[in-house]
Amino acid sequence: MAQLNILIDDTLKEKGEELFNSLGLSFSSAVSAFVSQALREGGIPFMLTTRVDPFYSESNMKVLRQSIQEAEEGKFVTKTMDELKAMEE
Repeated sequence: MAQLNILIDDTLKEKGEELFNSLGLSFSSAVSAFVSQALREGGIPFMLTTRVDPFYSESNMKVLRQSIQEAEEGKFVTKTMDELKAMEE
């Protein structure tokens, strides 16, 4: 058996261990399963994406920060359901 040393974020390791233990696996056996599956498929066994959640886009974060500031200043807009439905039309 070969020994493998990797660096991983502490929280990621802890959460991974909790998950794998709940599945009856050690972290080591989970990594071995990942590598075995990658070899069977000839690549990473799941799709990797570089998409960023649009919720966290800079423009949305700017609007959210502004909304929070306005709420803290007591600037609220209230609408009834009828008024909101009328805005859709």
